[in-house]
Amino acid sequence: MVTLNKIYTKTGDDGTTALGSGERRQKHDPRIEAYGTVDETNSIVGIVRLHAANDMPMLDELLGRIQNDLFDLGADLATPETDKDLGYEPLRITETQVSALEDAIDQMNVELTPLKSFVLPGGTALATHLHHARTVSRRAERLVAAIYQKEKVNKQALQYLNRLSDLFFVASRYANQKSQGDVLWVPGENR
Repeated sequence: MVTLNKIYTKTGDDGTTALGSGERRQKHDPRIEAYGTVDETNSIVGIVRLHAANDMPMLDELLGRIQNDLFDLGADLATPETDKDLGYEPLRITETQVSALEDAIDQMNVELTPLKSFVLPGGTALATHLHHARTVSRRAERLVAAIYQKEKVNKQALQYLNRLSDLFFVASRYANQKSQGDVLWVPGENR
């Protein structure tokens, strides 16, 4: 359990922050950017939940679980994989968490019609915010993929982000289907 008695520590006043391993890195380090973007995704999910709470309680419950997973993911990324004994077992994203996203995607997708065009971000407020969450989670995925090329990263962390953006896409379609349907791209419509 985390206990926070004091919010500011002043240890980051030099432009660095501590990782879960105790190592200090610059605040603009790619790893810090990655888990900061995961945190940004989580904040957007909070906004999404404002729109899902009354109309789609099943989706709201799913998003609540995802918010918790995103904190797990942040902890995973904040603790680089190392052979060094940290004195504790680092929290890692698991295959079970990735599979849970896949199951949720499949459950929603069963109710959707096959796509015949790309979807524009829009429609209901809920769907639009889900698209925002999708694009920010894709940015987080790109950042983690870049780290994955240079340092050891939990493979399930990268898989989780890939599935998460897919889930947000399917959930946006699901939200729009319940009210107005997809907002489709019409190639060359304004030529």
